[in-house]
Amino acid sequence: MKIAVLGGGHGCYAAAADLSEAGHELRLWRRDAAALQPVIDAGGITLKDAAGSREVPIALATADIAEALRGAALVLVPSPAIAQADIARAMAPHLVDGQVVFLPPGTFGSLVMSRIVRAAGNRAEVAWAETGTLPYLARKHGAREVNVTIRAIHLPTGVYPARHAERAIAVIRAAYPAVHACGDALSGALMNAGPIIHPPLMVMNAAPLQHFERWDIHTEGTQPAVRAVTDALDLERMAVRDALGYGAPHYPLADHYNNDRWMYGDAHKQLQKSGDWREHIDLHTHRYITEDTELGLAFLASVARWAQVDTPIAQGILAIVGGFLGRDLRRGERTLDALGLAGLSRAQLQHLLHEGE
Repeated sequence: MKIAVLGGGHGCYAAAADLSEAGHELRLWRRDAAALQPVIDAGGITLKDAAGSREVPIALATADIAEALRGAALVLVPSPAIAQADIARAMAPHLVDGQVVFLPPGTFGSLVMSRIVRAAGNRAEVAWAETGTLPYLARKHGAREVNVTIRAIHLPTGVYPARHAERAIAVIRAAYPAVHACGDALSGALMNAGPIIHPPLMVMNAAPLQHFERWDIHTEGTQPAVRAVTDALDLERMAVRDALGYGAPHYPLADHYNNDRWMYGDAHKQLQKSGDWREHIDLHTHRYITEDTELGLAFLASVARWAQVDTPIAQGILAIVGGFLGRDLRRGERTLDALGLAGLSRAQLQHLLHEGE
């Protein structure tokens, strides 16, 4: 299958190498041509995982997004949600009928990116899908080297518009057999693990993060008090899903720590063992704040307000992070209010999610 991967981050390089090694014709696009040049020069990416290190050829590495998208059945965007608007504007002139765009994870980016593409004048019938996490726990170790600590074994995925779900899931499963349908795009967005695991870790480790040059929030930073808050926040997420009629499995984050039933299986111990997450984290600029808190957690809290579900942990974390950022995160750009959806009834929102705008 012809697959385009858009972006230059950890997940993008992991996806490009992994899917190319699996036999797909892989096109990797990155806006920063200079940063992509090492991949172009070498013709591939060095992939490291439990099986060792090896060179994986990439069919095409390019800074020309039209070239990357041409003929691609699946368009993969494993980039942070804060990059989605720019990527949508870049891809808008080039998407065609039948393509599937997969956001792992999405933060409701399926709706946001679709709107941008439509506003640019592209009326192609494109299916947008999003899941609960990246297919990989991965970190780049160099300009063209990526280390994959673990791969996802479950990827619950929602599709927008949901009338395209059967076709979209079939295309994505050809690349990621771990994908399974979980309903519409809102259901997929409410599977996003980042806004549950990362904001409590950031808030409750704020002092050591600012004191130490490098800190592992998943080892020293994950203590019983932090876990208790994370579990309570996840209960709020699952309560929102229940209130909206989205059925189990909800993939409770407790499974990430306690057993092998979560999206990555037995991931937490592998993550700690790798050492890749002992890093410098800036409380103002890291994606755990800009993506998972300002966008993701604010989105969850806004859906909860709309569904009339009490979420004191989510609201409290947003208030604290807003305190050190100096702005009210309840008014973020991914809230239902900002998206113009807060005034819809449930029936109206369900119709929009199924049929599209």
